[in-house]
Amino acid sequence: MSILFSLLAAALVDSVMVLGQMVPASAVQPVAKDGGITSYSIDTIQTSVPGVSILLYNDNTWRYSKSDQYIADCKVFTRDWDETSVNPYKEPVDSLPETWAIWIVDSLSGYHCPALGRVSSKFGIRHGRRHQGVDMALPIGTPLYATFDGKVRVAKWMKGYGNIVILRHDNGLETFYGHMSQFNVKPGDIVHAGDVIGMSGNTGRSTGPHIHYEVRYHGLALDPQRIVNLETGDLKQRIMVLKRRYFNAASRYDQNFDDEFLNEEDDKKALEEKKKKDAEEASKAMVYHKIRTGENLGSIARKYHTTVNAICRLNGLKNADCIRAGKTLRVR
Repeated sequence: MSILFSLLAAALVDSVMVLGQMVPASAVQPVAKDGGITSYSIDTIQTSVPGVSILLYNDNTWRYSKSDQYIADCKVFTRDWDETSVNPYKEPVDSLPETWAIWIVDSLSGYHCPALGRVSSKFGIRHGRRHQGVDMALPIGTPLYATFDGKVRVAKWMKGYGNIVILRHDNGLETFYGHMSQFNVKPGDIVHAGDVIGMSGNTGRSTGPHIHYEVRYHGLALDPQRIVNLETGDLKQRIMVLKRRYFNAASRYDQNFDDEFLNEEDDKKALEEKKKKDAEEASKAMVYHKIRTGENLGSIARKYHTTVNAICRLNGLKNADCIRAGKTLRVR
């Protein structure tokens, strides 16, 4: 037991502030794609919580272990539970707070990278329609892993998705795995992070072998790359600050102003700074020309490799002849 107490004490030494609450510093550090455990268990200690035990490993590390029944008893698996619908919640995005935090993986939970592959299509607007997740190019038959502990809500063929598995997790997240060639689970099954739930494929509305991966919160989709680093397979943080704007189709993780731990006031400042920076960059790209005697829009357009119509649009001109020497025109 002395080993256990020393580990617990060490875990509490370093902490950080997240939305006004102190959390362990490890909560904002990446989690290795395979959970980081390569040692073997040497002992099990029962806790006072039924269904939760502590596993001690030969390298002086430890972790909690949850039984299937403990996972199944979570109330999140009874609310709006539907084994046929993509989104049983039907909640408008306006029902969410502006900013809040959730544990992606807490001390009782595990994580495993769903799959590693080249991202062939990102979250956002694609061909004029909202693309709710990311596509990863994978050979047919590549194993797909449960990202977190949870319960299977959907495992069936669905229009567009083909063979799809939807897992619900106890923090309110759901993960989607679409276009599968086969699945190994059925609705109601309890899964643990790292369990193989099926194989990648090319079913449904698909133009080539890949996996369509989504992450939703209460039925609302956000960019999975905010949570998982799909280049390395690592989980970005154990705790995540969510913001209502993340559920906008135009809000992708590659926007350079995003900082998960800004408070609401700083977040607004960051947005304003980005707009100002974008405006400055745009102004640098603008090119102006002072008209000389004898010049016309045609000769000016040829000089700057543009068109007369483009110059007219930039300057609000309706008549191409209404220019005079000494006037300044924007040409780009």
